[in-house]
Amino acid sequence: MSIRVEQPGMLTTVQDLGRGGHQQEGVPVGGAMDRLAHRVANMLVGNDENAAALEITLLGPSLAFTTDTLIAIGGADLGAHADSVELPPWRPAWVPARTRLGFAGRPSGCRAYLAVGGGIDVPMVLGSRSTFIRGGFGGVEGRALQRGDVLTVAEPGPLSQRIAARVKGSSPSASLAHWSASPLLRPAYGASVVVHLLSDVHTPLLTDAAREQLFGSEFRLASQSDRMGFRLEGPAMELSQPVELLSEGVAFGTVQLPPGGAPMILMADRQTTGGYPRIACVASIDLPLVAQLRPGDRLRFQPISLREAQAMYLAREQDLAQARVGIALRHP
Repeated sequence: MSIRVEQPGMLTTVQDLGRGGHQQEGVPVGGAMDRLAHRVANMLVGNDENAAALEITLLGPSLAFTTDTLIAIGGADLGAHADSVELPPWRPAWVPARTRLGFAGRPSGCRAYLAVGGGIDVPMVLGSRSTFIRGGFGGVEGRALQRGDVLTVAEPGPLSQRIAARVKGSSPSASLAHWSASPLLRPAYGASVVVHLLSDVHTPLLTDAAREQLFGSEFRLASQSDRMGFRLEGPAMELSQPVELLSEGVAFGTVQLPPGGAPMILMADRQTTGGYPRIACVASIDLPLVAQLRPGDRLRFQPISLREAQAMYLAREQDLAQARVGIALRHP
């Protein structure tokens, strides 16, 4: 089973949930930017949630399937279609051999995740199949997909095979499942979002005016943003006093304040340590909203307590667990 890349799109890479356990060696975690969309897409095709999928950015690729394949798209709606059949996100689809999957280029959000039954089979590097372009490893030769690449698809598991048998229609063209992911699992992506922030170790160093700016101003995503970090344009914020810091560990969603006063949100390919003040951290429940922003999109910040953030996280994990059970029960 394989997929041939006819056109690679703007930036299409193989990603799983990341390369954990190696930050002490200077290896970033990486993985999917929108981890929720990646997980749900894999669930919809009966895969393990960590199975390798394609992360598609803004302008999607053109892909040719050599065999019948069960697929699902999570995340942004980039106008996917299998030949003439439109493929909405969050719903499994069966695509027959020789089908061409393309994207119409009407982006709503920034990143879509294409999961295939069995997962993309590329070599494991330090326990992960994720592509880390800056390091030149993982995925397909450590780079974005190129025209002519051929992706091997692993053998689908029993659940994936059962879902495919139910979704497959009598028509020779692609067919869609009659069910989809619950609305509870679909973040409210948008070009203007509210993002919850937790306090971090250096939050007290902000001036009173800077704290008011952080939670009372609108920021825009700068064009100099990538998978490593999102730079924000807005009011310049100041610290109450100069501070010299040793490099310390950082996390997905850490908000740093570099010289110049423009905050920066660290993303999936973030460095393992950083020396800029850590003035806040995005609550994990809202990382999918941030990951789907495009340059020029707007965001506002809202404070949240650790207890509230944990409660929201646990509620979403419970929704995911119920979805896993529901899919399995639907396809005994």
